[in-house]
Amino acid sequence: MTDSPQRPLRVLAAMSGGVDSAVAAARAAEAGHEVTGVHLALSANPQSFRTGARGCCTVEDSRDARRAADVIGIPFYVWDLADRFKEDVVDDFVAEYEAGRTPNPCLRCNEKIKFAALLDKALALGFDAVCTGHYAKVIVREDGSRELHRASDMAKDQSYVLGVLDDRQLAHALFPLGDTVTTKDEIRAEAARRGLAVAKKPDSHDICFIADGDTQGFLAKRLGKAEGDIVDESGAKVGTHEGAYGFTIGQRKGLRIGTPAPDGKPRYVLDISPVNNTVTVGPAAALDVTALTAIKPRWCGTAPAGPGAYTAQLRAHGDETPVTAELVDGTLHVTFAEPVRGVAPGQAVVLYDGTRVVGSATIASTVRATEPAATT
Repeated sequence: MTDSPQRPLRVLAAMSGGVDSAVAAARAAEAGHEVTGVHLALSANPQSFRTGARGCCTVEDSRDARRAADVIGIPFYVWDLADRFKEDVVDDFVAEYEAGRTPNPCLRCNEKIKFAALLDKALALGFDAVCTGHYAKVIVREDGSRELHRASDMAKDQSYVLGVLDDRQLAHALFPLGDTVTTKDEIRAEAARRGLAVAKKPDSHDICFIADGDTQGFLAKRLGKAEGDIVDESGAKVGTHEGAYGFTIGQRKGLRIGTPAPDGKPRYVLDISPVNNTVTVGPAAALDVTALTAIKPRWCGTAPAGPGAYTAQLRAHGDETPVTAELVDGTLHVTFAEPVRGVAPGQAVVLYDGTRVVGSATIASTVRATEPAATT
């Protein structure tokens, strides 16, 4: 098996303005591919600057990407996908929180923007592949089929947020950093050797379209305040909130509960009910999840036939856990070998077979070892 094409390709390199995408584009060009750089203008406010921002969509990021392309010696363009990004990522993010779920906008961006809108446009223009700075590997088997695998360096692996990619998208994806068993400092050193000014640029983090990192404030501006009750497992009121959308399953901080728990131990968010605008809290043990169902499965290859043993990852930087999984009438049923905590509807469950990504699905419901009391 091999993880690199046998012939030079026409490659469209998505350049965010960060060090990873710049080094990925440079490596693709060095490998002999005909590379063109493109920066995606995703911000609804094109005049925004990096001051106070924590993402990768500012005017300065565009300029950083252009300077990197100039150093690499490749053509460079800026493509405006702000409207598509707002519809498929931002509006979806708000709607999911409003419905009491916890979305992952990075997965949605990879699925809908980088490997749908961007890839479709690239193919229409005659490009063979889209290149990004993600840490993951595409393995090409002898029969020509492709598999998505974890990066060589597990500390930087980003295959979880790529678990939404299907066969067609994998066939046109390049991840030049996937085989890099090096530290981020060494990637920065490589960028410096190549003369890329982004070598010392801080990493983007959090949600790119929430510049100050205040997710609750972002949602409040769009959904408005909606006061409701915080209740314990018995249904007794223990506090109030200004919008159930501001909470996630497993949350401990920021609950503003005036009444301590009888045992004096911390309480966590167990359930979010947008119907009656109620948030239920309880002890950590009540978060134990033994199984889940997930919808909208996407497979990085053939869908599993019958029940099987896998490992599952539930968060971008979460640990793997052994599971059994079975697809029944389009719904994925997952059972954990040991209970896990902090599993929220709206998140993605990504299945692995060793280092290979089998596929992903959106968590719809969970089964707990101890179910919280129903609220009315």
